[in-house]
Amino acid sequence: MTSLAIALRTRTFRSLRRHRNYRIFFYGQLVSLAGSWMQNVALAWLVLELSGSPLAIGVLAFCRFVPFTVFGLAAGVVADRMDTRKLVMWTQGGALIVSVLLAVVTLTGTATLTVVYILAALGGITLAFDAPGRQSLTYQMVGPRSLPNAVALNAGLFNGSRVIGPAIAGVVIAVSGTGICFVINAFSFLAVLVALSRLRGEELHHVERDPSARIIEGMRRALGFVRRDPQLRVVFGVVAVVSTVGFNFHVLVPLLAADTLHVGPEGFGLLSAAFGLGALVGALVTATFREASWRLFATGATGFGVLALALAPVHDAVPAGVLLFAVGISFTLFTANANALVQLGAPDHLRGRMIGLYLFAFVGLAPVGGLLTGWLADRGGTELAFAVAGVTSLLTIGVASFLRARAQTPGTVVVVAPRS
Repeated sequence: MTSLAIALRTRTFRSLRRHRNYRIFFYGQLVSLAGSWMQNVALAWLVLELSGSPLAIGVLAFCRFVPFTVFGLAAGVVADRMDTRKLVMWTQGGALIVSVLLAVVTLTGTATLTVVYILAALGGITLAFDAPGRQSLTYQMVGPRSLPNAVALNAGLFNGSRVIGPAIAGVVIAVSGTGICFVINAFSFLAVLVALSRLRGEELHHVERDPSARIIEGMRRALGFVRRDPQLRVVFGVVAVVSTVGFNFHVLVPLLAADTLHVGPEGFGLLSAAFGLGALVGALVTATFREASWRLFATGATGFGVLALALAPVHDAVPAGVLLFAVGISFTLFTANANALVQLGAPDHLRGRMIGLYLFAFVGLAPVGGLLTGWLADRGGTELAFAVAGVTSLLTIGVASFLRARAQTPGTVVVVAPRS
């Protein structure tokens, strides 16, 4: 048996073997996230059907992610104050209602761009409060030692669903239209709600809460903590720039399929699935590492930049799918290590706010990034948009690595120990 096979067997799925609560939640999410990715694909295709405009896809991204800009930091404070399991149950219930409304307006033929944008924004609000709650709940389910592995497995689950959901959605849209995707997603939320109801409270890892935290003061404390921590400052800065300019797949992939490759909804689903499969492979590889590190984080950012530049001139579906697979690997290597570095670098009473700040950096500026990417694609096609994404990623990680090297011993690999 090869060393890789041994690592995959003994280390990759250790959080699932050791923690019952995490195992139950993981399987509930397996069903729910597949439905969510079906809805993501259906939303983008519905907007293209209603408008035919690349800029309209950028506006959809703006509506979906502007709630992270408005509420992202406050959501972290809420996660530090509330019982995270109850918080996630409320947000998942709200997302279910949004899916039902999308199904109704689509199946009755009353969907307009304005209605779709409003419902997308409501869904974004539920997600803005759900994400820090879910990340904090993961920490409670597995504890600090297993957190890097659980974060990588969560990324694997998320991106494995990105394989299954879009592939199914492409077929469903071609056969029955977008409305059925919203119906399926609404039912999929029941799986995670049942899983949350079965978690054992006594097995959750104890964390220090901050019930007295207020929104403004709580955010000020979190920002002050980041300013005093050089590693977190650099990680947040790189994540903000690369994510805003580069990680706009929800805009670029549908435009790549429809305008550059001309492959229709089935091709769109397969291209999305190729990216998701790569991200799944990247997550499984990341899960074999015992520690989160800057080196893995920087490798992911560099790989993404090089591959985005390679993808820019491609006009054939097969090489585009292969490159999107490789992009997915780099994407997960980058995001999983960033997430773990942030969580393990935070004390208990600030963890929700650190996650909120991370999500703000990751998707809080996505409304601007989505509009920028839509504008670039409108001016120069997906070729220009991918080229700008690649150059930006390489320049950002290059500058960040240089600045970091000046403050540390050359060649040092920073491994973050959990803080309590």
